[in-house]
Amino acid sequence: MQTQTILDLFLQQYRYNPTYQQFVNLLNIRPEWVNTVEKIPFLPIAAFKHHEIQTLSWHAETVFQSSGTTDNTQRSRHLLRSRIDYQQNALKGFESVYGAVENYCFLALLPNYLSQGNSSLVFMVNHFIEKSKYAESGFFLYDFERLDATLRHCELNNIPTFLIGVSYALLDFAESYGRSLLDNIQIMETGGMKGRRRELPKMALHQELKQAFGKTQIHSEYGMTELLSQAYAPKDGIFQPSPSLKVLIRDSSDPLQYLPNGKTGCINLIDLANKDTCAFIATDDLGRLYDNGQFEVLGRLDAAEIRGCNLLVETN
Repeated sequence: MQTQTILDLFLQQYRYNPTYQQFVNLLNIRPEWVNTVEKIPFLPIAAFKHHEIQTLSWHAETVFQSSGTTDNTQRSRHLLRSRIDYQQNALKGFESVYGAVENYCFLALLPNYLSQGNSSLVFMVNHFIEKSKYAESGFFLYDFERLDATLRHCELNNIPTFLIGVSYALLDFAESYGRSLLDNIQIMETGGMKGRRRELPKMALHQELKQAFGKTQIHSEYGMTELLSQAYAPKDGIFQPSPSLKVLIRDSSDPLQYLPNGKTGCINLIDLANKDTCAFIATDDLGRLYDNGQFEVLGRLDAAEIRGCNLLVETN
């Protein structure tokens, strides 16, 4: 990812994105001072809950919304200029880690995303299902019996399969249909208890899923409504970002300072696919970056720290 490309995108989004420009100005940062990636201000992710984030003027083909939780918290909104651009970028991200999408069967267990609608994750997985050469691919909502039967069919026919699901739904399925799955079946969790279950550290979640399905590894997908790129962890919870995604780790007590690789801090993301909205996102996730560009996700900021960041974007 070229530094000049990133800096050019910063200038464009500062000039033509009113919300981002207001945020940068509130920090008393002048755009001409920003001559390195580390000097770029990163918009707190909560801005997507309070503002329509848009660079230049265009009509949105789709508006993605976050899934929310059972406490009915406000949902983030991400305007999408081009469905095709999003689909192509999502394919590149997956295939950079796993190879051609068409060679896998995708069994999707994403009930809350389906029920609430306008999910970027559902949109992405649906595209993978459409591209797959296996007719068995599809969404299963709460039909655990049919899902189990399909998994058995895929095992019998040695079909390379991803069971991709939100964390609580995978655990619910495991309670009724947990068993050791054959090697051609891989489990990929997308995170999130969504208020249905007690939150678990990722290591503990993976341990439960490993025991339930007889696996030595659980795969993970890292993505969010506010991003148009994803990252994938094939093993040990170590994520490989998409080619369009770059990770930085900021100091949790000073959002304008960065930490060296290997240190734990808050995750900042540069998503070049967010060229039409905002490419510079300060998340509420804690993580650790490694020298090869891979990263871990270790938890989330507590409510007080998150609130402190959000004040920056709620100012009118």
